[in-house]
Amino acid sequence: MGASPIFPGVPLRAGMYESFYLRAVAPDEPVGAWIRHTVHKRPGRAPRGSIWCTVFDPCRGRPFMHKTTSDQLHAPAGGWIAVGSAGEIARAGSDTAADRSAAAGTSAAAGTSAGAGASAGGGESAGGGESAGGGEGARVGERARDGARLTPGDAQGACGPARWSLSFTSREPELRHFPREWLYRTPLPRTKLSSPMPAASFDGTVEIAGREPIGLRGWPGMVGHNWGSEHAERWIWLHGIGFEEEPDAWLDVALGRVKVAGRLTPWVANGALALGGRRWRIGGFGARGLRVAETVDGCTLELVGEGGLKIQAQVQSPAQSTAGWLYTDPDGGSHDVANCSIAALELTVTSPGAGAPQVLRAAHGGAYELGMREHDHGVPIASFSDG
Repeated sequence: MGASPIFPGVPLRAGMYESFYLRAVAPDEPVGAWIRHTVHKRPGRAPRGSIWCTVFDPCRGRPFMHKTTSDQLHAPAGGWIAVGSAGEIARAGSDTAADRSAAAGTSAAAGTSAGAGASAGGGESAGGGESAGGGEGARVGERARDGARLTPGDAQGACGPARWSLSFTSREPELRHFPREWLYRTPLPRTKLSSPMPAASFDGTVEIAGREPIGLRGWPGMVGHNWGSEHAERWIWLHGIGFEEEPDAWLDVALGRVKVAGRLTPWVANGALALGGRRWRIGGFGARGLRVAETVDGCTLELVGEGGLKIQAQVQSPAQSTAGWLYTDPDGGSHDVANCSIAALELTVTSPGAGAPQVLRAAHGGAYELGMREHDHGVPIASFSDG
């Protein structure tokens, strides 16, 4: 089943959010890009689109982060989502280096709102002088060439001092995280998710004004999609690719806790592991044996899958390499979100009838995201509003 945007068919009275996103990571060094294209719609209001660009490179300090929001939003023919002026997006790649430097010079450096005990200033993302971080975010109208488009084969965009032109391919069919298709048609769960391309190969360029362009040649990554009426109360998203022992293996799993009658439910995991030419489904509602220990810097998971599959996952983010963003629900509630898309990941996989467990290591091929209500986590939150 091919992915398709939800927002064009949502009635005016309803509230919703939607996100199409991609991540790509260098195969030989801890450098990665995470780009989101989102829709935020409050009940009774028109939807608005945002572009979120995060680039991870520990050699340059904290992640680069920038966000642009626009009232210009549509689903392009043959594509998933476009934010901003499509015409300007198409011309974005023709800018000269002087244009990019001038654009960076007009971006106001700004601080971040950090968790208690954390210092303000998120490196180059906000406070390091390379990107704007105003409380309302940058509007497309402020820089006419800001905008982005994502289709099933390419991503083009400009967001403040960042721009990108990427193409990607995948041999993997879409991953529908939920085990039953009817769960995508009912009001509950309130968050729906899939990965149109759970494993993909990326080529192209990501540029940030004042830096050497980043060339992508066969970088592994993925394309994801989620939507709903509200976010989970607490969630973890974990993606792994580029494993040393099994280059074609990948992991894509989402874990969530929701509030029911004012009480938090236990963790529920949904996703899959691709290994040895087979896709193993992970978790599901009612699955037993799931264990979770999480912080903003990493986590330890014990996951269970079909047929007796067991996975122990160890995730660790490099120091100062976690991006902090604010996610807002359509009803006005919000979460702090910590994401590191160059995390170290080790899996110990026990397959039914396979004998000794198999260990898979990805030195920087993990993407680890934690969504939470608390603010005392110590990760600087970029001072762009959401919604």
